[in-house]
Amino acid sequence: MRITSIRAWGVELPLREGRYSWSNDNFVDLFDSTVVAVDTDVGLTGWGEVCPLGPAYLPAYANGARAGIREIGPALIGLDPRELGRLNAVMDQTLKGHPYVKSPLDMACWDLLGKSAGLPVATLLGGRHGEDFALYRAISQEAPEAMAARVGAYRAEGYRKFQLKVGGEVEADIARIKACPKVLEPGDILVADANTGWTMHEAARVCDAVREVDVYIEQPCASYDACLTIRRRTPRPFVLDEVMDSLDMVVRGLADGAMDAINLKIGKVGGLTRARQIRDFCVSTGLAMTIEDSWGGDIVTAAIAHLAHSTPEEFRLSATDFNSYVTRSIAPDAPRRIAGRLAAGSAPGLGVSPDVDLLGEPVIRL
Repeated sequence: MRITSIRAWGVELPLREGRYSWSNDNFVDLFDSTVVAVDTDVGLTGWGEVCPLGPAYLPAYANGARAGIREIGPALIGLDPRELGRLNAVMDQTLKGHPYVKSPLDMACWDLLGKSAGLPVATLLGGRHGEDFALYRAISQEAPEAMAARVGAYRAEGYRKFQLKVGGEVEADIARIKACPKVLEPGDILVADANTGWTMHEAARVCDAVREVDVYIEQPCASYDACLTIRRRTPRPFVLDEVMDSLDMVVRGLADGAMDAINLKIGKVGGLTRARQIRDFCVSTGLAMTIEDSWGGDIVTAAIAHLAHSTPEEFRLSATDFNSYVTRSIAPDAPRRIAGRLAAGSAPGLGVSPDVDLLGEPVIRL
């Protein structure tokens, strides 16, 4: 099997709630996703997707993804997409850094590997653990009472894990964190995700004020060292996300005792190949994970589902289903949440068949 061509589309994903807000007054009203098709000489096509959370979250942006695919794509023509180690080495040799650019290409080749083998990607990643798995719901930053009301509404839909977007003004964030447990029940999980939005003194104030609340603190500050300082000052369980962008950083964080769990974003680390490496290291060392991506639609949700479903339950803090946050679907066979839970598909590969008519004309043909 050889790669014969690569196509890509820009896909707009409107939000069901109209706007998604997080730290430092950041927000998006519309997600700009990039969908990739990798075609082969045996008639199989693999699908991938990457969707940065706007240009002000991580060093990633939608037009950069498409520019990077134009740069990397020609070097992949003629390669066997099933040889994922070699494929990633060629991408790294062709373009230094920019892992998010490589993620949809790697994802599409996992899809092809599964289709070629006649197996779902979850099987290739280690096999399913359980019939399905629990999802978290991200709660966009609003007034404390509004956020608590959203938690209550999503809990009624079956969710039991909630990620509050904080990282704003200290008193308001303390009020947000204290308001939401009032609508929860024992066993529910609450995470206060600052998305790097606090300085150290602000993070110290918040953590001290909520020390009696059953809440996880996630990525309070922008730098690893600042987060480590706060970690050593709070008894609350601690999650790192934005700074956990490679296996090296996970190894460092584990050695420093910097976190109790990480957020493993597929696009942030460069695709399913490297996400699996990090996942397996975390399982081997006893570190829990929330498995997700920066954002996305049907294809990203399918990739998350396969990685999460193949992760042992005791190390799966949570996962997410981004296609339930948006109003546009491009793949009718993509996995869908049921009562706050999700399962990976059983069809070969990622199990998604995007409707090309819905996608329109590709913006990239290689």
